[in-house]
Amino acid sequence: MISTSDLISSDTIVALATSSGTTGAIAVIRLSGDRAIDIANAVFKGKDLLKQETHTLHFGTIRDEEVIVDEVLISLFKGPNSYTKEHVVEISTHNSKYIIDQVISLLIRHGARAAKAGEFTLRAFLNGGLDLSQAEAVADLIASENKASHEIAMNQMRGGISSELQGMREQLINFTALLELELDFGEEDVEFADRSEFMQLSTTLKAHLTKLIASFEYGNAIKHGVPVAIIGKPNAGKSTLLNALLNEERAIVSDIAGTTRDTIEEAITIEGVTFRFIDTAGLRDTDDAIEAIGVARAKEKVAAAKILLYLYDAQNNTADEVIEQVKSFRREGLTAILVRNKIDLEGGHFPNEMDDRIREELFEPGYVAEIIAISAKDANSVAALTNSLVLQIRGMVSDDQQVITNIRHVEALKQALQSMEDVDRGFDLGISGDLLASHLRDALRHIGTITGQVDVDRDILGTIFGKFCIGK
Repeated sequence: MISTSDLISSDTIVALATSSGTTGAIAVIRLSGDRAIDIANAVFKGKDLLKQETHTLHFGTIRDEEVIVDEVLISLFKGPNSYTKEHVVEISTHNSKYIIDQVISLLIRHGARAAKAGEFTLRAFLNGGLDLSQAEAVADLIASENKASHEIAMNQMRGGISSELQGMREQLINFTALLELELDFGEEDVEFADRSEFMQLSTTLKAHLTKLIASFEYGNAIKHGVPVAIIGKPNAGKSTLLNALLNEERAIVSDIAGTTRDTIEEAITIEGVTFRFIDTAGLRDTDDAIEAIGVARAKEKVAAAKILLYLYDAQNNTADEVIEQVKSFRREGLTAILVRNKIDLEGGHFPNEMDDRIREELFEPGYVAEIIAISAKDANSVAALTNSLVLQIRGMVSDDQQVITNIRHVEALKQALQSMEDVDRGFDLGISGDLLASHLRDALRHIGTITGQVDVDRDILGTIFGKFCIGK
């Protein structure tokens, strides 16, 4: 382990902050470091930047000696009132690769160094502008592709997770301090730490940790898109439903059984949540080698899905058949929605007896959610299905709950929970105070690694910030 202070560099760094290769009109080049204003001033023809106030804009030209490279707008941020807590200069140039390369090369010639991936945000973390979980949220915010993932990342970047974890740490620190104080009076047999009060605190903290760990399932699905497998017998209407969800003819629809031989995957965003719908080959025993591969792949997709849409219809399925197949897919973390399709062919007479039998056999909390009757050809009934999908996902967490989206965070929380359970077992066994304090310090350390309130291994920081783009 190393101190984060060992990583702070005095170099002034430079990089393109906007996306390269885009067709926009403007590019932004960012400088950060003690000499950022000096270096920018050396190539800028306009007002003397050294004499200007922080958070001001200045128009002028970038020059290589007497050659004008571009007309630019410079934004000036003096440390510590900047993103990195250092002097930061942002140069808005025209979005020409030639101009960008010329300006960056010129700044490097005057003393800047090309920034590494994530180095600006790394400096913001090392200089105390962000904690580690907030810094990681910056990358998530940039990568967010829907409203739900944006809201989670924004909440984390603004300190939502940090505040909750800090509250836990403070309570643990207070009790640990009292426990360790007892060690200084070991011969006097005094108790500063109320054991019954701590057991209540431990129960509360473990419930908190368990809730945060459980939220990762939701957060990970939102971050990467919720995988939804569309399953059923051949000609159940799976491809028709996929086309209806996408509002385009993406999958081939035919009355010939076994038309879909492979999986087809498409993503759409519904009410701020991205779903990855996967149309699969119809489930049946077949001698066709290619179709058999498709059926095997369909089962693999169910194994990786978060939601299962099982399609059936009253004409081609029996209740026993539906019950058997849906039971065969049951696993932890999978929610099944049963979709009785082709109600347009039923003349308005729904087979309630069939549905009642299926409900009686299949419905259980945490697996089969509901039966929805639809016609995949009818936009209104398809809308009822999409509403149900959104409700299933949003129902996984409460509105005010913090959500974990990072695998590093969830692993640290699991280790903290294990340490708290070790403390509880220690109390039950009557182990010494120094061993109890050791378990408590372990819990504090694991929680602290999420926000960076304890020293973090250099390799971990390299992995985290190496995922950022160069200019962030």
